[in-house]
Amino acid sequence: MTRLVVVGSINMDLVTVATRFPAPGETLLGERFLSMHGGKGGNQAVAAARLGAEVHMVGAVGDDAFAQPLGETLAMEGIGCEYLARIPDCSSGTASITVSGGENQIIVVPGANARLTPTHIANASDLIAAADAVLVQMEIPLETVEATLHTAHRQGVPVILNPAPAQTLPVKWLQLARYITPNQHELALLLDADPSADFHELMRRAPCPVVLTRGAEGAWFRDDGEPQHEPGFAVEAVDSTGAGDTFNAALAVFLQEGLATAVRKACAAAALSVTKLGARGGMPRLAEVDALLARQRD
Repeated sequence: MTRLVVVGSINMDLVTVATRFPAPGETLLGERFLSMHGGKGGNQAVAAARLGAEVHMVGAVGDDAFAQPLGETLAMEGIGCEYLARIPDCSSGTASITVSGGENQIIVVPGANARLTPTHIANASDLIAAADAVLVQMEIPLETVEATLHTAHRQGVPVILNPAPAQTLPVKWLQLARYITPNQHELALLLDADPSADFHELMRRAPCPVVLTRGAEGAWFRDDGEPQHEPGFAVEAVDSTGAGDTFNAALAVFLQEGLATAVRKACAAAALSVTKLGARGGMPRLAEVDALLARQRD
């Protein structure tokens, strides 16, 4: 069983569905309200646990009413929460989302996610040292991302850096990652390059191995040779939310089986995730991924 540490954000998503967006100063009656647990870190931890990994979460919640249910939901998925910090005098991370006509408006308040510090990573160094892989994203402070990269690299543990939300990073940080998992836009930002440039060339320019996600097209990956393509899986898409998080989780879970196999299984898991509503609603179990792969072989 893969032992995985996920370092990242945990949010409560507050979703309002309305016929239209309100004008400034206007009060508008909505049609429906949903609260869902999210954050890229939490989502990736849940996806990995469902795929059979032993998962431990390093993150932070506040001292508000959302803190306990956010932690309990992770624990119910079998995720170790011993390094889930509770930050006093601070709200948990929230995303206020208004949805209308297929479009959305989102306000994210990082809350406790912005208070996850390098000290929290240092406290979890023994946990990281015992992991098969570490998965980290960029919805937490960059200094904490850097601390995660250095800590894992020093311990000889491979790090998968999911560079989202994207921004330019120092080359020396990227060199500490075993793999980075951007889309084309994110890769261009990381390299401070033209987003319209040929993505094969961007992959060659990267200072570390790249697994590039391409949506329904699948993924391209490059370790130390030329970029290779893993096609996507034909499914009836319902909701693409969380597909990227599922892909990253699966890549980390199956990495020990070799990069090509891990990318194929990650494409399969991501394809299954879009067949149901919600970021976590469609995240598949291992048996579902195995069944899809078996159907493709027949």
